Amino acid sequence: MRSLSDFEGAWQIARAVEDFTGGPLVRLDGTARFITGDGGLWLHEVGEMRIGDAAPMQAERRYFWQANGAQIDTYFDDMRPFHSFDPAQDAPAAHHDCAPDAYDVAYDFGDWPQWQARWRVRGPRKDYQMITRYWR
Repeated sequence: MRSLSDFEGAWQIARAVEDFTGGPLVRLDGTARFITGDGGLWLHEVGEMRIGDAAPMQAERRYFWQANGAQIDTYFDDMRPFHSFDPAQDAPAAHHDCAPDAYDVAYDFGDWPQWQARWRVRGPRKDYQMITRYWR
């Protein structure tokens, strides 16, 4: 049964973003570190991002994950609520509204400790899928 502490530590990541509006394929390869602090885990992702044929660039982002009973609540780095999920499930899903856009995530923990997050994002000017794979 997975819990918040099972995510702690370093992971390799590979991300692909497919833009259904015709934009270029985006890829990111890097690391994700879940670091204990402030009563939860800070997730810090760093990597090299490639947008189509353009020169690679450095990219990073941070989130905060916190246990809330059996759930994990996630927050943006400024502590605005993002979404919640049950890490004990093999395929939990969650939704985040950021009007006028909608963000839906489907986690896949079925091959733990390898896992992935598949985001589907839709809005008036957005239509893409982002898949990030994590492994030790």
